[in-house]
This record gives sequence, C-alpha cells and structure tokens, in this order.
Amino acid sequence: MPRILIDGYNLGLEKGTGVATYARNLSYEIGNLGHQIDVLYGNRAGMTRDEFLREIYFFDTGVDERGRLLKIFDQAQQAVHGPLTFRAKEIPVTGRVITRTFESRLPRFDRLFNSTDLFSRARSAFNLWGRPSKIRLPEKPDLAHWTYPIPLHVKGRPNLYTLHDLVPLRLPYSTLDHKRRYLKLLKRLDKSAAHFVTVSENSKRDLVDLVGIAPERITNTYQSVDIPAKYRDKSEDQVAREVEGLTGFDYKGYFLFWGSLEPKKNIGRIIEAYLSSQVDTPLVIVGAQAWKADQELKLLGDTGSFYGGLERRRGARKRVIQMPYASFPLLVSLIRGAKGALFPSLYEGFGLPVLEAMLLGTPVICSNTSSLPEVAGDAALVVDPYDTQAITQAIRAMDADADLRAQHVAAGEKQAAKFTPEIYRDRLKTVYDRFL
Repeated sequence: MPRILIDGYNLGLEKGTGVATYARNLSYEIGNLGHQIDVLYGNRAGMTRDEFLREIYFFDTGVDERGRLLKIFDQAQQAVHGPLTFRAKEIPVTGRVITRTFESRLPRFDRLFNSTDLFSRARSAFNLWGRPSKIRLPEKPDLAHWTYPIPLHVKGRPNLYTLHDLVPLRLPYSTLDHKRRYLKLLKRLDKSAAHFVTVSENSKRDLVDLVGIAPERITNTYQSVDIPAKYRDKSEDQVAREVEGLTGFDYKGYFLFWGSLEPKKNIGRIIEAYLSSQVDTPLVIVGAQAWKADQELKLLGDTGSFYGGLERRRGARKRVIQMPYASFPLLVSLIRGAKGALFPSLYEGFGLPVLEAMLLGTPVICSNTSSLPEVAGDAALVVDPYDTQAITQAIRAMDADADLRAQHVAAGEKQAAKFTPEIYRDRLKTVYDRFL
C-alpha cells in the first residue's frame, strides 16, 4: 500500500487548533483511502537509542532540557553549511505508556516519527538561508502531505502543501507572522512543491492573485468534519447534565463561541454586540488567549473564578464566562447544548466551527466575508463582521425567534451534507492519484 507522510506541526498533545482538526481529519481519510499513514512530529522529546525511553519522552509534555543546546548547535552548523538535513526516528507505540489521555488528539497513524524541535529548527534554517531543509526518515514515504506551509521536504518524493488562507497578508495586523518571510516562503515553495491543496475557492483566489501561484497547481478539496458517534449521539439528558454542570447555564440556554482568542476571530465586537443586545441568554466563550486577547476581552473586566476544575473568567454582570480550554468530547456537548453559535469572524480559510455547529444541530450566526458564505450557504444568519449593530440585531433575532432557529437547524443539516467525509475523500483521492 502507498505510504503517505503528514506532519504533526499543529497536532499538539495538549491543545488543538483548526489546522489540528484538519490534520486529524486528513489522517482518517488517508486511512480510509487504503493508504499507510506516517505522522512526523517535531516536539522537544529527546531521541535516545532506547526505544522505551523514546516512547516515554514523546508522551511527556514537559520541555526537554536539550532544546537550548540543540538551538545553539544548529545555529553554528547553519552558519557554516547552510540548510540542514534533519533525521527522524520512529516512536514505538507499544502500550507500555498509557496514552488514553491523548486519544481524542492523536491522528490515525500506522507509524509515528519525531525529530527533536524539528519545525522551529527548520524555520530558523529557512530564515538564515532562504531554502527549505530536508527531512530523512528510516523509510521514505511515497508522498509527503504537509498540512501547513513548512520549510521542509522529503527529497525525491512528491511534496504537497496545504495552504489554508493568506490571513498574514490580507489582515497583516491580526497575526504575528513575519510578513516578508511568510511571503518569501510561499514563493519558494511554489518553485519546489509538486502541488498545493487549499480549503475554499476564496483561498484559491487569494493564492493566485496575491502569491502568483498558477491556478492549475492548486486544488480546493474543502474540508469535512467526522465527529465520533459516541460524542455526537449522546442523549440530550446527558448533554444537558454536562453543560449545566460546567457552565451553570441551561441546555439550549446560552450562546457559544469557540476558537483561539485572536483579532481575526472578532471577539471584541462579538462581546460588544452581545452586551448591546441586552438578551437574557448568557454567552460562553471557549478558547485559549492568543495575541491581543486582553484587548479583545477588555469589556469583560478582570474578574475571574475557578469552577468545575477549570479556570474561567466571568464578566458583564456574570452573563459571560470565558474558559481557556475544553476537551474535544466536552466541546461537542457544549456545541450541542448551545442556543446558537456566534462566528462573525473577520477572515477564514474555511471556518470549521460553522460546519461543526450545523452538523450538531446548532443554528449559526456568521460573517458574509472570505470563505464563510461558501461553507454556510443559506443555512446561517450572515452579517457584516465589521458592523457591531448588525451582529447585535442578529443575536436578538436568534434569541427571540424559535421558528428562525428551527429553520436554520434544518437548513444547516442539508448544508452540512455537502461536506461529508465521503465527498472530501473523493476530492483528496483525485489529488493523490496524480502523484502516486
């Protein structure tokens, strides 16, 4: 069977991102296509010769003490020799280390590999020399599919790169990326990549118009969400107990936002619009604080509390709570238990939360910009994300009108059917068949 390598760049064992969800779903569909799956991580685990210790170190989320020495060694090597060839070793997963804690975060895999601090080391090498580095594995895969623009490649094999969006170029004020290096990396990958994959027609247009990649070198596969039945099909009573116990709010009695708390997610306007709406339905915000998060959350004030074992922040007369993290099973229940999902993001390559909400029967308020109209179709209440008053009016309408909510739930179910794993798998197969 063909062996396909994907990277674990965003597949951290502790917290997830939209790209992590993409990578996990990609791994499932690669397996469903009948291919073997290698996953390459770059965490700080030491690469000892002892296989049992390698397994232990990989699942130890602590920082390896050799990280600083490796960085100094790499800088010295790069100054003399240029971009490096990194080596990865297989991580045996034997069951001797209990890994059930990570089962909702791990991708599907046949073999795991790790190269210590790989992705940051490769990025440093690219910043110095302007060329991607090579990665050497014990056995070459038949194809490497990088889930992010990473300055790495497998020599002598087709290297595909997923480019999700061009947010650093379209909304430069919303990210910390070094914009010149980011654009330089995309142009450099255009010279060496076998092909590019993206997740919406909007992102494809951006890649053609802003980077100059030829349209025939880009395939839009869209995305899918495959939520395990054991989380998706819990009884309403069980979901109600979970969400009420964690938030203190009733089942179908709160609005929900989930995602990283960063400028492009428009959290500041969401909170302002919500408070201006004066609805009695509370708001739950789930997400880790990222760059400028404090500025986005300033209307909540500084009050905080511990509840149910999770630190959470309460504000605005206790109508809003912010939790930094929810495990995937709990997040599914929170989405199912919400009265409505708020996702008026400024810019998205795809917008997985919109699809997740529709799939789980929760009505959505989202933006009329970037890729979101492609994903939501006519199944969401769409607004101008820069117009706080429009978001306010949408919240009031969604809160007050049960028929409107039911209409969007029904439409969302039909719209979500356009992004099934089977459809996504067929699009992916079309790409892979060109190179395998």
